[in-house]
Amino acid sequence: MELLEGPRVNVDMHAENATLGPEDGEHRAGWVRVRVEESWFTVERGLLARCSDYFCALFQSGMRESLQEELHLKGGVHARGFLIALSVCRGEIPTLSDPDELTEAVECAAFLQVGCLVQYLCDIIDSDNCLLLYYVASVFGVHKLLHSAALFLCDASDGLKEVAEKTVPEELLRYSQSLSPSVYVAIGTHSPSMELLHDSFRVVCYLDEKEGEWKHLTNLPTLCSTSMAGVAVLENRLYIVGGVYGYGKDTVNSSFCYNPDSGVWTALPGPQQPRYDFTLLGHEGRLYAIGGEFQKRIISTAESYDAEKGEWTFIHHAPRPVASAACAVARRRMFVCFWKPPDTTDIYEYVPLKDEWKLATTMIRRQSYGHCMVAHRDNLYVMRNGPSDDFLRCLMDCYNITTGQWTALTGQYINSKGALFTAMIRGDSVFTVKHMLTLEYAIAGDGWKPRRQMKGFPKSGSLWTCLLRLPKTGPVIPQLDPDGKEEEMSLPDTSEGFVAATPQL
Repeated sequence: MELLEGPRVNVDMHAENATLGPEDGEHRAGWVRVRVEESWFTVERGLLARCSDYFCALFQSGMRESLQEELHLKGGVHARGFLIALSVCRGEIPTLSDPDELTEAVECAAFLQVGCLVQYLCDIIDSDNCLLLYYVASVFGVHKLLHSAALFLCDASDGLKEVAEKTVPEELLRYSQSLSPSVYVAIGTHSPSMELLHDSFRVVCYLDEKEGEWKHLTNLPTLCSTSMAGVAVLENRLYIVGGVYGYGKDTVNSSFCYNPDSGVWTALPGPQQPRYDFTLLGHEGRLYAIGGEFQKRIISTAESYDAEKGEWTFIHHAPRPVASAACAVARRRMFVCFWKPPDTTDIYEYVPLKDEWKLATTMIRRQSYGHCMVAHRDNLYVMRNGPSDDFLRCLMDCYNITTGQWTALTGQYINSKGALFTAMIRGDSVFTVKHMLTLEYAIAGDGWKPRRQMKGFPKSGSLWTCLLRLPKTGPVIPQLDPDGKEEEMSLPDTSEGFVAATPQL
């Protein structure tokens, strides 16, 4: 493979793509040579057809060019952009930082309609490249990338917004400002209530950052439990799955979904395997329920919920039984912590397309394990207890999924003030909350730096937190039906008669 000098790429991709010799005529029939500027790329036709709507349409068109062994792309695409597109199409993870590289990648994604490249560019948006990608996406008409960059700018710190006001065209500024920013949401821990009992504590609150205090968003449904439940956000919907009620930790089989655009809760079926104290993660149109407990036994079964079909299906068991495991999504990849007492934290990646678990890395720290994990860019931040099981002075380690390197962040983090285990990342900020204080950190290279303080959460007990985009006008009051009740799809009340099931280990 011949690499290029300067800003251009001069590459023949045949050596990387072929698995048989060039003398194999039958094999070569499935390949095509593509000329971009002065560079030639030998690429599998099937790869181009799967990843590029342009090539898919060309190969199915029946035109003379669709059968040619050599194609020449004239105008609209640069060689380096095409090389980046091929890399992403093959499942590689190129590191893009140079402005020209980013521009040519967007150009190629637009002209050749390479969906996976558009998605990859959306995934790598950060404060360093957001404004460039926003502008270039508008020039080439890549709406998905434009919208993603606009959302990032909407959520960004004041510093980036100030730069945008000086460098971004007015119409793009207005579009970003028309979107709703993510808000920090907190939920107390409660068992199911009674229909006749109005419990003022069973509420979901959001942080009003301008006033620095927590405000009412919605009430929890009567039968909804947040005690040992799974809480996650998927496509800007808040899901509360399962949980327990009563001193015997009886499992709640139903689940609930909150739509902030309508203010309405919808009842949904719970997982096929009754479980509590499990990990719930939202990703790519699905919820993932991993491990947990059932009848006081830790289990390893895992399920996914298709939000469109409304169905739970079993997936490959977790690597070992686990309860309340820390998890995060980084660069559209799912990671879960598994503790092996007393010193080892294994971080596994679940790959949905292959339905398999892969060991990503292992962290060994004396009498310590990952209690909470959040993702920023391609970094996983793992919060763990400090010396001698000290949960008030936490330590933090950072794992980079691109380089595979661990870094120990300097200093200790006072968990009594920041409640690190409720951490949520928005842009380059981390929000944490406890009853005394809500604290925002700025993510710096060597650690998290306190940025501002606001009022703590007004209710007692453990907290769940997440990020939601609320309507610009604020929380929506749901419409009432003719009987004066909120419109809500509900399941039959089975709270008095759960069917015991044998856990699948």
